[in-house]
Amino acid sequence: MKIIYALKSKKGITFLLAIALFVWFWFSLPSPLFKTATSTVLEDKSGKLLAARIAEDGQWRFPSNKNASLKFITCLIQFEDRSYFQHKGVDPLAFVRAIIQNIKAKRVVSGGSTLTMQVIRLSRKGQSRTFFEKFIEISLATRLELSYSKFEILALYSSNAPFGSNVVGLDAASWRYFGREPSKLSWAESATLAVLPNAPSLIYPGKNQERLLKKRNRLLDRLVVEGIIDKETCELSKQEPLPQKPHAIPQIAPHLLQRTAKEGYKGQRVLSTIDGLLQERLNDIIENHHKTLRANEIHNAAAIVLEVSTGNVLAYVGNTQNEKSSYENDVDCINAPRSTGSILKPFLFASMLNDGELLPTTLIPDIPTQIAGYAPQNYNMTFDGAVPAKRALARSLNIPAVRMLQSYGIEKFNYKLKKLGMTTLRFSPDHYGLSVILGGAEGKLWDITGMYASMARTLNNYTKYNGKYVASDFHAPNYELKKTQTESDVENNSVLDAASIFLTFEAMVEVSRPDEEAGWRQFNSAGKIAWKTGTSFGFRDGWAIGVTPTHVVGVWVGNADGEGRPGLTGIQTAAPIMFDIFSVLKANKWFNRPYDEMEQVAICLQSGSRATDICEPVDTLWIQKMDCGPNLANTIV
Repeated sequence: MKIIYALKSKKGITFLLAIALFVWFWFSLPSPLFKTATSTVLEDKSGKLLAARIAEDGQWRFPSNKNASLKFITCLIQFEDRSYFQHKGVDPLAFVRAIIQNIKAKRVVSGGSTLTMQVIRLSRKGQSRTFFEKFIEISLATRLELSYSKFEILALYSSNAPFGSNVVGLDAASWRYFGREPSKLSWAESATLAVLPNAPSLIYPGKNQERLLKKRNRLLDRLVVEGIIDKETCELSKQEPLPQKPHAIPQIAPHLLQRTAKEGYKGQRVLSTIDGLLQERLNDIIENHHKTLRANEIHNAAAIVLEVSTGNVLAYVGNTQNEKSSYENDVDCINAPRSTGSILKPFLFASMLNDGELLPTTLIPDIPTQIAGYAPQNYNMTFDGAVPAKRALARSLNIPAVRMLQSYGIEKFNYKLKKLGMTTLRFSPDHYGLSVILGGAEGKLWDITGMYASMARTLNNYTKYNGKYVASDFHAPNYELKKTQTESDVENNSVLDAASIFLTFEAMVEVSRPDEEAGWRQFNSAGKIAWKTGTSFGFRDGWAIGVTPTHVVGVWVGNADGEGRPGLTGIQTAAPIMFDIFSVLKANKWFNRPYDEMEQVAICLQSGSRATDICEPVDTLWIQKMDCGPNLANTIV
């Protein structure tokens, strides 16, 4: 009863009101403080801007950046709130000073707002500037100081202050007005941006330039008075011009930016695995080749570079830049399904080695062939009789590849491709039939380069872990730095064994076509690279993929609308780009031979199978160990 009576008294009511006011005060701060749309921003692995897309509301507003430029912050505090680090959100002296200034001017010339209060005002955009609103700002500013550090509040201001036109936030302003990141701004540039939020309309080119110049120079003089810069720096800074026409936001990797937005990162800042310098080199390489390709009405090309050890994307050029939109510049050809041509042949070769159904020297018939009405033809329309399997792969012979697939099994190969990482096989194996090995199925450059990188990674880690396999070695490429995959537990088996991968890469080093030898030999200077080209039916797609112990380079060339062109082959269009890219990568040693999985055996030169007592002549060859499995003495028929 005493408690009830106490609550009904004036003191009790005052106590309850105080509690209610405290609860309101404590929970009054919105979370998050700013709910505005932001630009999608893509950065390379060092934080350099690669590309950005304007926010949904038409503003260049980058996501909040916790690391504001020190020069800008210094200028901002000297211009807006010199006692910023002394007050707790509200500066009473500033209010008194503002009142006196307003009385003298007979109009409102100063509001006495601290930077903390300005952050609150920015978050409550659209609110009328009344005494009640000022009270709200004071209350919320005090609350903000309890939850955020001084530097966090400065970061909030820097990320959300208006800088004129449709530019919001320091990051966007720095790129739009000076074409560089905030950390590289000069004192004059930092001072210019520091005075802009106070009067953002001053930035319009050709208007108010004199007023903006005076405000900037007064701030520079203030920096001298405070001992922040010397007089010589001040005078030199005053000679710097004001920004004029806005700079274009960099678009160094536009298609990867487009991809990040589609994959759930819209309106976010993505720190990617991209090497910015390598990305720019690839852009130049693609553009140089594009000039030649356009002469043959070939308008699109794509290239990707993967780091073998991690699967990280080091460079991503999704398409060329064409003047006409009808050439479909916006299509990301790295992630677009295209006919694979011969680019899948090494996976069949490796799978058959892995399953004990093939030796590199096994003879494969290259003769006129018809299987259930299907009659494959070689690229050069000739037949070589019996060809060793590794030679058939190096020369990309179609008939031996179809016969090998028939022997191995369509369903089995379809399953293997999916295990390796191919995501585009949406139909049953019977739908594709034997033609899958010659381009009868569509594949993505993204998937296929990832599959080759996984093979190389498996081979490297087999040596690293003394004959063991890392369970996570076969995985898709990755472009987000924070999601870089770490190695998992080791095990005894893998999708493909190390010996089969090594023998496949050894065969791929010699890739060529008999009628184009003069063309491919010029690429030998690029060093030892396992590589393969592919050309789809109708000359619609040209592929080239190369593998070393450290990098995988994948290139696709064609027309995004599927139009074929004479001469649009992998060897003529994609391979030159691929080797130009390898020329800017560091030289590599070759893969270590996985001796624990290989043995040196006698091979009959006549049959290509293990030598018997009656076989002459005989050669010695390193092959994968066969503890059990089918008899490899016969050719594939």
